[in-house]
Amino acid sequence: MQSVQDISTDSRERSWFYWFLLPIYPYRQRRTLRTEVVKDAVWTFDQLQGIFYVVTPIRMTVIKLDEGGLLIYAPVALTRECSRLLDELVALHGDVKYIVLPTISGLEHKVCVPPFARRFPKAQIYVPPSQWSYPANLPLTWLGFPKQRTHVLDGQNVSFSNQFESATLGPIGLGLGPFGEIALLDKSSRTLLVTDSVVSVPEVAPEIIQLDPYPLLFHARESAVDHIEDTEANRLKGWQRVALFTFYFRPSALDIADLAPSVREAMKAPDRSKKALFGWYPFHWKAGWQRSFEALRKHRLVVAPILQQLILNREPQKVMDWANQVASWNFERIIPCHFDAPIPADAQEFRSAFSFLEKESDRVLPDEDFELLREIEQGLVQTGVTPPAQEKL
Repeated sequence: MQSVQDISTDSRERSWFYWFLLPIYPYRQRRTLRTEVVKDAVWTFDQLQGIFYVVTPIRMTVIKLDEGGLLIYAPVALTRECSRLLDELVALHGDVKYIVLPTISGLEHKVCVPPFARRFPKAQIYVPPSQWSYPANLPLTWLGFPKQRTHVLDGQNVSFSNQFESATLGPIGLGLGPFGEIALLDKSSRTLLVTDSVVSVPEVAPEIIQLDPYPLLFHARESAVDHIEDTEANRLKGWQRVALFTFYFRPSALDIADLAPSVREAMKAPDRSKKALFGWYPFHWKAGWQRSFEALRKHRLVVAPILQQLILNREPQKVMDWANQVASWNFERIIPCHFDAPIPADAQEFRSAFSFLEKESDRVLPDEDFELLREIEQGLVQTGVTPPAQEKL
């Protein structure tokens, strides 16, 4: 069903000039993997991002327009490689007509839009309302968004094409700035595009991560003195742990060593290079940690625990109204901006993912894994950064 192009080995092709705006792994080198999801109609462009080797895919989706041309949802880093792969689609299907920034606050998506706007000077740019930036809340034009070509997409209707439906989640009020995203339905291919609202956790690491498995192997170790070995078992173990880091920051099965003992252990590490973070590895996993990963995979679609505990429960009725609107659409696959894609799922499965906001729900993740997130929530509420959570519906 899917076809994938060869990956360039030329580092100049993968170099991203604007990496300093988002200085996280893999920094200036961003490989791009293009995958055809629906023949001659839908493509994904996967790249990689992470902190402390906790890596996850970040994804752009390109849709062929019935009227001719292309729509881009959630731009990624515009490297030479990414541009070349996109130009191949432009040559076959026409120029980029629309660029959609689907998030209110997601810096990893927002910083990538201006280069695309300059690369495609005739494209119209659409953004959700209530845009903001940090540490200074600057106008979009100051961030590189062209004033005459940037439009607010309020989710009530899609002005640019009869091919799509849109629905805006939020804005959900938080202290620093609101949270929200645009869900976009391509009616022609019956494909739903979302940003962060739902994801699917694959059993093995996505292909973009497998291209350079070092982050997985780094986290597959039991201590700093273990050698980094590339085996399928270590790739699997590392991926499962990376996923738990991503969702919970500190799952219940993880112990983090104090600084002094972890530094002493680092002195004994077989690899103390810069790549190996000078041998520092302060993590120790308890027996049975795999149960937390299995719980994430119990359902095909899941709302990330961070969103469950810190954001969406601030305004559950607004979230459910949005989920119900999206669930009224007819789709057969979902493409999120992170983790696995495409996900074969329908409207009923999508709606069920948000039942954690309801009093009667079977969408319950292990309570003990939320301990750190609850501590963060308590601190944010006490300092007034976020409002208290509302009761379940």
